[in-house]
Amino acid sequence: MKPESANVSARANPYMPVLVRLVRSKIETEDRQLKSFFLQFVDPADRFDYLPGQFCQLSIFGAGEAPFGIASSPDEKELLFTVNRIGEVTTALHSLNDGDIIGIRGPLGKGYPVHLVEGKDVLIVGGGFAFTTLRSLLLYISSPGRRNNFGKIIVLYGVREPGLFLYREEFDIWRRIPNCDLILTVDREFPNWKERVGVVPKVLRDVNPKSENTGVFVCGPPIMLKFTFPVLYELGFDPEFVFVSLEMRMKCGIGKCGRCNIGHKYICKDGPVFSLAEYSRLPKDE
Repeated sequence: MKPESANVSARANPYMPVLVRLVRSKIETEDRQLKSFFLQFVDPADRFDYLPGQFCQLSIFGAGEAPFGIASSPDEKELLFTVNRIGEVTTALHSLNDGDIIGIRGPLGKGYPVHLVEGKDVLIVGGGFAFTTLRSLLLYISSPGRRNNFGKIIVLYGVREPGLFLYREEFDIWRRIPNCDLILTVDREFPNWKERVGVVPKVLRDVNPKSENTGVFVCGPPIMLKFTFPVLYELGFDPEFVFVSLEMRMKCGIGKCGRCNIGHKYICKDGPVFSLAEYSRLPKDE
């Protein structure tokens, strides 16, 4: 089967955003720091195709723009972005009202190479608020038209404490995906928490998923990635079929500003998705 491809817009000015309207938003976490935004194109002709793992630049007029991974599946009608409130642009996003208009540039970067793991089992490993693009991936591969292209799906998702999980209202839906195991974990014991306890690398080792004929997709904070990669090697996963999203320090989104380069690679343009084999050959970003 030929891989499905995303149509990256060929606008004459790649810095010119198109307009999207905020349809609705909702608070995701108990600390109210993470909020999901559901967007629709003002002009339906501007709608673009994309793949899980790609990102967009969202611009708030008068505040600036910033890159965010696409959390919606390409099959969904609305674009979904889940944003952590940590700076001027994200605070402006959190202040939007339904019906407000913002700008968007995208889709940008390279998505998860789903076509490379067709016929394989799939292991999804995520941590914290980096689970956004993994939600897109999970819904994409488990859709009725694609589910039979993959074997067993294991989803391992960890956060510091129960109130920080994203998309909690979807967990029961994910558990009903055929031949799919959802494993949730928090860093330490909490009252009334009945699922796993432990950081993601430890729980991954304890679960000990089979590595043979399995594709792996990983996204999480740098500290999680640092300690998860050795466990994947230890468990025998092929680094050519372990794919990691490195969403870091991206600014312009098209490899011009130089803010995200590691050696000769640009995270925004050559990634943000890399195989673990490719990542291991990059110079260490100290």
